Amino acid sequence: MSTTDLAGALSPSGFIDSDSEAIRAFAARNAGPGTEREKAVRLYYAVRDAVPYDLRYFGVEREIFIASRCLAAEGTFCVPKAITLAAAARATGIPARIGFADVRNHLASPRILELMGGDVFRWHAYTLLFVDGRWVKATPAFDSSFCARFDVSPLDFDGSADSVFHPFDPSGRQHMEYVLDRGAHDEMPFDAFRAAMLEAYPRLVTAMAAERAARG
Repeated sequence: MSTTDLAGALSPSGFIDSDSEAIRAFAARNAGPGTEREKAVRLYYAVRDAVPYDLRYFGVEREIFIASRCLAAEGTFCVPKAITLAAAARATGIPARIGFADVRNHLASPRILELMGGDVFRWHAYTLLFVDGRWVKATPAFDSSFCARFDVSPLDFDGSADSVFHPFDPSGRQHMEYVLDRGAHDEMPFDAFRAAMLEAYPRLVTAMAAERAARG
């Protein structure tokens, strides 16, 4: 792809604020030396474990989805983490986009299933990184501590193959199933995402907002 074709995947934006001081400093600390692929791999692991995955921080407020704000959060979910990896990559000169898919989580907790009204997580997010002349998927959602608590294998990323959720857990139980590809974007499609969440998961949005308010 030409530089022109990749311009949108390299430029800072309102949500993917790769020009912010926090993101630039994070990228500088974690990208390290070497090839573009080696830097992408280091950034993936840094973002994966920098902010804990915690669905209690799920919400539809605009500020949640700004990459530099995510770095300072006590916990977050897949979409802000994918945005943060995209921002760190762009700050390092690696083109990055945000991809979305609907996934069926066969191991979701009963409480989450009740609040969501089903086991399909709409608009799950991952990051697309342009490495060695092609796009590869990276999913920095579940940090290593989260995986240890729930007995699932953390996702690895080598910069050359897609890193997406495992279909089965270490015990052989069915885990994640991709059911719909929603495409990729140079910027977080906030309005579409927010509308979809309010329509599909009103109880989840309300419950998590109340929990955040209670925590102060």
